[in-house]
Amino acid sequence: MVDVKDDMTNNVDSEGYSAASTADPKNVQELTQYVQSLLQTIQDKFQNMSDQILTRIDEMGTRIDDLEKNIGDLMTQAGVEGPDK
Repeated sequence: MVDVKDDMTNNVDSEGYSAASTADPKNVQELTQYVQSLLQTIQDKFQNMSDQILTRIDEMGTRIDDLEKNIGDLMTQAGVEGPDK
């Protein structure tokens, strides 16, 4: 199991300032707030990645539709019958 305190102390720069958004938690309430903040950050990043993936899938679908239309047009110009739908 990962020790949160060790993880937080590893984020100290050369002047001794913590890179975390808060100092080391001193009590259960501070630890709870730190964990909630960390989980919210992870959730926000996951949501952002999910949105990007869905956008790319939609773009790919549009490109595939355009490609099918262009292939159908080329087949018509060449005098070849397309597949029956």
